[in-house]
Amino acid sequence: MPHNVPLPMAGCKDSGGLPVTQQSAPDAHITHDPAYETVAPDDFAAMVAVERYPRRSAAFDGIIGQTHDHFWDPHNPAYLDYATPFDLERETVMPLERFPELNCAATEHLDPATKIRLANQIQRWTMSNILHGEQGALSLSASLCDILIDPGAQEYAANQAREEARHVAAFSRYIAARWGTPYPVGPVLGEFLADIVKSPIVYKKLIGMQMLLEGLAMGAFASLHAHTRDPLLKRLVQLVMTDEAFHHKFGKIWADRTIPRLSRQEHERVEDWTAEVFEMLLFNLSSLAQRGYIYEAFGLDVKLLRESVRESFAGGRKNAMREGTNIFRVLVKTLLKAGIVTDRTIGTYAAWVDTDELDAEGDTMVGDAIAAEGIEYLRAINARRRVIGQKATA
Repeated sequence: MPHNVPLPMAGCKDSGGLPVTQQSAPDAHITHDPAYETVAPDDFAAMVAVERYPRRSAAFDGIIGQTHDHFWDPHNPAYLDYATPFDLERETVMPLERFPELNCAATEHLDPATKIRLANQIQRWTMSNILHGEQGALSLSASLCDILIDPGAQEYAANQAREEARHVAAFSRYIAARWGTPYPVGPVLGEFLADIVKSPIVYKKLIGMQMLLEGLAMGAFASLHAHTRDPLLKRLVQLVMTDEAFHHKFGKIWADRTIPRLSRQEHERVEDWTAEVFEMLLFNLSSLAQRGYIYEAFGLDVKLLRESVRESFAGGRKNAMREGTNIFRVLVKTLLKAGIVTDRTIGTYAAWVDTDELDAEGDTMVGDAIAAEGIEYLRAINARRRVIGQKATA
């Protein structure tokens, strides 16, 4: 059965922090391109040094200049109509077959109406954590503005912060329209976001957000766009993807300019950190224990539910990752194409996906076509708005 939810496995922790940063020796900055040089976040004197301004990198001009192509306003119904009806009591936001826990022996006693309610509460949890992830991206982008010394890199970070802010607004309004309030952030996601937002290490910020989380997000959004029954959510994730495609490019620029210049020791440090975080997210990000309170509210025992899911879907996580829009499959491809993964750690990823197949697919990412269609949709809306604005001022 196709699904995108990572299934819990025996012997894997259900939650926990980031042993990577807790157990590793103090990290050092890895900067091989002037565009990514940093200063301390409280070093404002460096920001107003006169010699800084003309040393602006042109590396980001292309993606900065394309901002107008994917502008959208989450508060304008011309882009998103939050009054679009959807009956959560009669229909699921995502098909029931997308929920492994609703297709196992532990929940077969539930009547159809209860399954619909439970599925939509699980989806509420998923959408809530997408919202929290967007807030993390906003906070991280803003933190980059405080430390990036290159004016071009700083401008792009500020630009991304603006776009992440509209994602926060858009998903906040969507959750309010469908459920009223979001669920709290999952412990694993919350600790990971706090770690990379607070970290002074640029490679952790950029790999952590622009590659790891953006890779996961593009897979999640592509899956939502492909399968959701809610037309409002389908349009919302498409508009978000028009932005995320450019955020991913920012991370790729860093990888292209940095990875080939790393010393062997530096590359191993980056590669090992990335592999450890990947495994932590894979095993814990969507584990049933993260949202146990939802199942308990429906009279379900979380431990029994986990065992039932394991019995029903032997090899479930690995099978799920064969699906093109699986969030972790998209993430692995992102890391491979960035050049972060070598023979030292490829086994970590090859245990779950066919890395040779991913490598042969080319550079096109899942969601690129959806984002391109979204940009054409936005161009048409924005062109009409400009015409109306010109007539109004004539």
